[in-house]
Amino acid sequence: MRYEVAVLLAELTGLLSFSFLALAIGTDYWYIVDVNKPNYTGSSDLSSHSGLWWINEGENSTSIIFPFAANTTSLSEAERHLLGLHKVVIILLPISLVLLVCGWIFGFVISLARSPNLLAGLASYFLFCSLFTLSGVSIYISYSHHAMEEFERLVSPEDLVYVDVSFGWSLAVVWLSFGLEVTTGLLLMLSSVFKPTRWLVLLHRSHQRIG
Repeated sequence: MRYEVAVLLAELTGLLSFSFLALAIGTDYWYIVDVNKPNYTGSSDLSSHSGLWWINEGENSTSIIFPFAANTTSLSEAERHLLGLHKVVIILLPISLVLLVCGWIFGFVISLARSPNLLAGLASYFLFCSLFTLSGVSIYISYSHHAMEEFERLVSPEDLVYVDVSFGWSLAVVWLSFGLEVTTGLLLMLSSVFKPTRWLVLLHRSHQRIG
């Protein structure tokens, strides 16, 4: 694999990682609750799906989730813990998104500078960014498990039989974004050991003359 191929692939995977993470943050299929209660005659759908910012119950009911504005005085200790976990998630993942944008811009400039040390540093930067995404996803999974435990404590075992919970495609997209972040870092690390071809050297020299 030549230098420019590794760099172009790294730029592509970095862009895809940002796109997938942005898609996941903006969608609300992180957690899905399907309720199939027999002989239910109510007018509203009991099933729901939620994301980081919204909970959709039925077809027309949407609630906004913003934990920073919540009144914690009337909450239990378990509910405060869940609120704290949610706050951490909605901080870490947007930070990761911003870091990916900066990394992609820096990567374009550094690829023209053809400096192995800068490329290795950028590779470490992307691997560092992936830790934010990994931490955010891991905390969200922990948050979901704690929320389910709290739900099971409040609902009777007879009603739990008709409830099926699962993670949705939005969470799968975040895992894909994380994998692409790691791939970007590894490709940049790989490109730092290659020598650029002649056309890239001439391009760099022309930039220096213009400057």
